[in-house]
Amino acid sequence: MQILYFAWVRERIGEARETVETEATTVTELIEELRARDPRYAAAFADLSALRVALDQDLSDFDAPLDGVREVAFFPPMTGG
Repeated sequence: MQILYFAWVRERIGEARETVETEATTVTELIEELRARDPRYAAAFADLSALRVALDQDLSDFDAPLDGVREVAFFPPMTGG
């Protein structure tokens, strides 16, 4: 599965994208796996209220299933302007 990181999430983790093998069945489980990897991930995912997630380029919820998903993107909320 491809994981994409944008804005300050990318800055905290130090990567824009990576490919991971996961046993996670939901976005929340994936985040828990990532948090356990390294303090950088723990910092990036410390406050989920400051994050949004898209699955295969569709905005989604953290309790969404990952079955069949090829790409997960994490980013801060966007503002208009």
